[in-house]
Amino acid sequence: MAHKAFENLQQLFPSAGDIPEDARLGAPIHQRVSLVDGALKSWDGACKTVLSPVCVRQGSGEPEQVAIGSYPVMGEAESDAALDAAVRAYDHGRGEWPTMTVGQRIACMQDFIRRMVAERHQIVNLIMWEIGKSLADSQKEFDRTVSYMRDTIAALKEQDNSNSRFTIAEGTIGQIRRTPLGVVLCMGPYNYPLNETFATLIPALLMGNTVVFKPPQYGTLLFYPLLDAFRAAFPRGVINTIYAPGAVVVPHMLASGKIDVLALIGSSKVADHLKKQHPKSHRLRAILGLDAKNAAIVLPDADIDLAVKECLLGALSFNGQRCTALKMLMVHRSIVDTFIERFTDALAKLKVGMPWEPGVSITPLPGMHRTAYLTEAIEDAKAKGARVVNEGGGVFCKTLFYPAVVYPVEEGMTLYREEQFGPIIPITPFDDIATPLEYVITSDHGQQVSIFGTDPAQIGALIDPLVNQVCRVNLNCQCQRGPDVFPFAGRKDSAEGTLSVTDALRAFSIRSMVAARQTDESRALLDAIVTDHKSKFVNTRFIF
Repeated sequence: MAHKAFENLQQLFPSAGDIPEDARLGAPIHQRVSLVDGALKSWDGACKTVLSPVCVRQGSGEPEQVAIGSYPVMGEAESDAALDAAVRAYDHGRGEWPTMTVGQRIACMQDFIRRMVAERHQIVNLIMWEIGKSLADSQKEFDRTVSYMRDTIAALKEQDNSNSRFTIAEGTIGQIRRTPLGVVLCMGPYNYPLNETFATLIPALLMGNTVVFKPPQYGTLLFYPLLDAFRAAFPRGVINTIYAPGAVVVPHMLASGKIDVLALIGSSKVADHLKKQHPKSHRLRAILGLDAKNAAIVLPDADIDLAVKECLLGALSFNGQRCTALKMLMVHRSIVDTFIERFTDALAKLKVGMPWEPGVSITPLPGMHRTAYLTEAIEDAKAKGARVVNEGGGVFCKTLFYPAVVYPVEEGMTLYREEQFGPIIPITPFDDIATPLEYVITSDHGQQVSIFGTDPAQIGALIDPLVNQVCRVNLNCQCQRGPDVFPFAGRKDSAEGTLSVTDALRAFSIRSMVAARQTDESRALLDAIVTDHKSKFVNTRFIF
């Protein structure tokens, strides 16, 4: 049976001629430039080949990952150049960018958005080919990112306009605005390489910070079409890119003390290590999106069909490679057999295939190291008493891994506590509601939880302790990030700082104020500054 399932997966990989014309990437992209100090600097050193998750069959041979391009592999010297360019552009807050008016920075960002939208087709295809995300989801990621950028601009206008007045209290006149923090080191994740990266990069820029940007290991080439847009839209040195192993250059840059803000979407272990490298860690602002092990609690009175539908989406959207994915399903013992039966039936109907195929749900993983890890996690659970309960679950061919429903998962198994970040669905039964509640309380993670049920008294009694353990409780729906106007945060090891279109602007800035005694002389002075436009900070302009 397993051999047949393996053959079925193997046949899903195409030959070169099977790939639709409009889904082809075209010639490989061999990137040989980086953006530093307002110029595209040539690179003639070592480069890394980018292998797509998509494997292609050559004749009758086995499918193999296809090379779609390459990018520079730099080192400490190049990271120093990128960092120094950002430091010069900030110039202790005296640079062109941090001293611009908010309206001027918004105009630069709008110019960038126009240039970015023109590259939509190529960027979408690169997302699909670099990380294996379906075409529909790649398009959604691009469009959602553009919407997020426009929403952030709108939020910044509202914020600045609300601050375009003076406050008088206890004999003091003051004007309070938000000002930049300095130089930001920005690193995004591979699962949402464009959207999650821009969720920190865009507000950091709009608030007047300068940036060193290191693309993720998977999802690097997709930023290549944007380098010239960054160069043309922003002043020299405002954004600089570095292409290098993170373990080599990131601790080095932080150890310099020149980084003021660390913006990282990654693991808590990496974040802990990096923060310790800064010589004055109390001066380092950190905005971190980290690990999560979000649980679904399915109560005995739950609408099982609804719970199955939402848990399936929550566990397997983009192959479960989301921090907001449901990574542990806790189902009341009285309904667990029915739940598993309906869940596995629904899973079997999901389409497995290549990213460009209409309606596809399960696509290739970034590399074979991921299938190896997932297999180890399943074998660990099986050795400790669990079993794979769906047909073909856990079978893989190269980068294509068929989702596995593992039951019963218990304390002591890797899958019980560790974030699997892939298409494995651990299920555990419970008899007493205290069990899932204790699971969330004792977890190292605290991002979100989903509750499925219909009894207001029981759900209400669960909400009150859970909101003090996680940052979002979802009722009869999967965990998720959006809408972007809502706060996105986490407790414990899951995050530091809060992101939303408004929260992110606050995260990358600090409140500053100009104050004076409430005297005739002070009123005259402030009036002259405002009337004659002598300050970009002290003003009453309204941005439309």
